Amino acid sequence: MIIVLKPQITKKEETAVLREIRRRGYRPHIMRGVARTVIGAIGDEQTHQTLETLINWSQVESVMPVQKRYKLVSREAHPTDSTVSVRGNVIGGKKFHVMAGPCSVESEEQLMAVARAVKTAGATFLRGGAFKPRTSPYEFQGLGQKGLKLLAKARAETGLAVITELLSEDHAELVAEYADILQIGTRNAQNFQLLIAAAKTGKPILLKRGMSMRIEEWLLAGEYVLSNENPNLLFCERGIRTFETYTRNTLDLSAIPIIKQESHCPVIIDPSQGSGRADLVIAMCKGAVAMGADALLVEVHPDPAKAWSDGAQQLTPDLFARLMTDIQPLLAAVGRE
Repeated sequence: MIIVLKPQITKKEETAVLREIRRRGYRPHIMRGVARTVIGAIGDEQTHQTLETLINWSQVESVMPVQKRYKLVSREAHPTDSTVSVRGNVIGGKKFHVMAGPCSVESEEQLMAVARAVKTAGATFLRGGAFKPRTSPYEFQGLGQKGLKLLAKARAETGLAVITELLSEDHAELVAEYADILQIGTRNAQNFQLLIAAAKTGKPILLKRGMSMRIEEWLLAGEYVLSNENPNLLFCERGIRTFETYTRNTLDLSAIPIIKQESHCPVIIDPSQGSGRADLVIAMCKGAVAMGADALLVEVHPDPAKAWSDGAQQLTPDLFARLMTDIQPLLAAVGRE
């Protein structure tokens, strides 16, 4: 059930509603908007006392059932768009964000060169893998904590907020210590215990779509984040596995309007993983902007031919600067900055 509180009620009145929801056997989840506060109440309506009678309370504006399997990520629960604030950057608002950096953190020299270049070109976030999920156990697995420290050093110099991938529940607190956004990759998109551990750090979570994941499954995976008291969820489309072999994955740009219709959470597009080809990245970015994405996640390397992972899909700093110039007219056309 969704309980919408009236505007300008007191903290005491809000607390009374929360107490009553818990008394009736439900778990309340608070979502605060600009004008109103919405409470999602999770529980079995067949075995617990109904919440519909809360409409008689003076501080309650409306009580509505949620028909979707995904409760808290749905538009039914939160009709207006959510935003996620990270070090002064608001994702999901009018400003469009670009998250850029190498697939893998390889060295201080490599990372700092990329961080400075993408900052100069207009990126607002630095991405980079410190822990890398690789198909083969013999491939580079990342620098681990050393990579995290290098990301923090790059943030200190450039001011770019850091996004990096979390692979293990055991590393949740460690990665959260250094990162501003925790990325859950495609291989872990339905690793529910990892999602819970990530959510409990309190850091914003970027949830990539699984390579064979249906959109409803993706939304339900996101529900694990919001249902564990973390309202800061970002959905990231990064391409799905299809019969096509011309590209590494098939970037599903139709996911942008679908997620926007079904959910209030911001949508990010990763055209690097999505195509696996650097020569297609700029075109995919243009499509993502035109279709209403809130941000891009782009891989950049000073010398892609020598990259330790996924060199074929990484842009050079010069190509990244061109990308940032090329999307400006499209951003203006869709009313973004």
